[in-house]
Amino acid sequence: MRVSDGFTDAIGNTPLIRLRHVSEETGCEILGKAEFMNPGGSVKDRAAKWIVLDAERRGLLKSGGTVVEGTAGNTGIGLAHICAARGYRCVIVIPDNQSPEKMELLRTLGAEVRPVPPKPYVDNDNYQKIAGRLAASLPNAIWANQFDNTVNRQAHIETTGPEILRDTRGKIDVFVCATGTGGTLAGVARYLKQEKPNVRIVLADPTGSALYNWVKTGELKASGSSITEGIGTTRITANLEGTPIDDAECSASCPDYLAAKGAVMAPDLRKVRTGTGSDLG
Repeated sequence: MRVSDGFTDAIGNTPLIRLRHVSEETGCEILGKAEFMNPGGSVKDRAAKWIVLDAERRGLLKSGGTVVEGTAGNTGIGLAHICAARGYRCVIVIPDNQSPEKMELLRTLGAEVRPVPPKPYVDNDNYQKIAGRLAASLPNAIWANQFDNTVNRQAHIETTGPEILRDTRGKIDVFVCATGTGGTLAGVARYLKQEKPNVRIVLADPTGSALYNWVKTGELKASGSSITEGIGTTRITANLEGTPIDDAECSASCPDYLAAKGAVMAPDLRKVRTGTGSDLG
């Protein structure tokens, strides 16, 4: 058994779980990447680790420094864990319409949480822009900038993509992924296309996001609304830009989808947790 050197070293190498019910329903072998088994509980642990270690390597973050981020939750949780493990202060700017449980968890992990009214990205008071200004005003601080810091996708080029190809023994036809920052989709897609060009990359987008229309027509146009936290966007982030995407699917909101498919999907959703409904939709 491998022994990890602390929290940071334990991130990654999550298993693939066969989703038996949807595999049997579709006649396809469908696997879920169990990112909830990262020590911080989500795929965002990877981006958080890479962003902080990159800032350390480049001398941007020194002992006792501060990491500031605007996040809807999971990246903040990953950063809070990493900061606690490595001795940094963590400040999270979060839209105040996010779940109270996420905010309380962040505080429990030692982060300073600053809820702000939700604003569109074009507004100067968008939570991401507030985080950037706050970081610039503090000494020995960095703005993680998960949306446009391409170290985010590099984490998945170096780890998630290789893990998927290794654990499927190269037998993968399609990779489906929802996106918020674009880091996971962009990094895994780049790696898989490099190693196996015929793999199809499919973006799963919730209603209320603009990326489905962008892939299909080249136009960023949102339609409908969604209660799904953390995925979907109305802009092309630096992480997502230039990503090889073959197709997109627009997922119904979780309540509507589960009402129609719940009997088949519910057992598999319990295996792979939050956000999976969009990828399976």
